[in-house]
Amino acid sequence: MERELRLSDSDGNLTSVSVTGPRFDLPTIEPESEPYWTALREGRLLLKLCASCSQYHSYPRPFCPFCWSEDVSWVEASGGAVLYTHSVVFRNDLPPFGEQVPYIAAMVDLDEGPRMMTRVVDCEPDQLKIGMRLSFRTEAVTDEVTMAVFAPEQPSA
Repeated sequence: MERELRLSDSDGNLTSVSVTGPRFDLPTIEPESEPYWTALREGRLLLKLCASCSQYHSYPRPFCPFCWSEDVSWVEASGGAVLYTHSVVFRNDLPPFGEQVPYIAAMVDLDEGPRMMTRVVDCEPDQLKIGMRLSFRTEAVTDEVTMAVFAPEQPSA
């Protein structure tokens, strides 16, 4: 796959070069995390829940990071979150992010407890407020990879 990469020198001068090779933004889908990625393709967000200490955790892993129990299982998250922090990214030279700037990188606190790195979509940066409610959405990147993103929660009618 050939892409254009924009590079800049220390003076800020941009140069475009063609790059062939893998994308740098795609996750490696391993057997342990495959249910997570499958659920995202289906429009669902999964977390791991520990049967021993009842703590939710994310990113997916085969043990509980709180009590180290291996008695963990997949559960569907509610999809609600609160904005913890964010940054507007205006420059990213890693393919394919250069074509996507500006975008909002964020950390959100899921209603179940875990903090998750994501992007905020469907919102102008000046509309963001720390502590605002967000709702889970998905964004297809390839046929195999769908990412979890969040958007401002719509008020109920």
